[in-house]
Amino acid sequence: MQRAIRILGIDPGLTHTGWGLIESAGSHLRYIAAGAISTLAGEELAARLVQIHNGLSHLIGEWQPDEAAVEHTYVNKNPAAALKLGQARGVALLAPALAGLPVAEYQAMEVKRAVVGTGHADKIQVQDMVKRLLPGAVLKRADAADALAIAICHAHHRGTRNLLARLAQA
Repeated sequence: MQRAIRILGIDPGLTHTGWGLIESAGSHLRYIAAGAISTLAGEELAARLVQIHNGLSHLIGEWQPDEAAVEHTYVNKNPAAALKLGQARGVALLAPALAGLPVAEYQAMEVKRAVVGTGHADKIQVQDMVKRLLPGAVLKRADAADALAIAICHAHHRGTRNLLARLAQA
């Protein structure tokens, strides 16, 4: 039996940064926890980014994940919104990296393909599959469900990544 690895999935957002924590042991997945770090739109950008960083740092300290996975941002029609989302994503990458965790990144279509089987799945399909793959998962927010999907995607891909890394070293 393989050692269980705790994976923190992060769905970056300035208003709601979703997070989901799972354990992966081989092909077995287990739900640990999920939620969202929320900020208020009226606050200054810097304060909101600090809030996201502090929230993620607290989660990492409390749950002690082994690895983290973050979703890439999608292209937004509004350039100002895209920049703010990019800044939130930067914090989502930085917090686990500062804690010494390896951080993987996945495109939204890659996450959907890993969880549902098609890169064009809608949010409801992703949430339904997360519930099936993680019995007992509590999905209070779509952001948390997305974060769990990112963690599941990483669990599926990490074995291949580790194998390729070992082969490259040989």
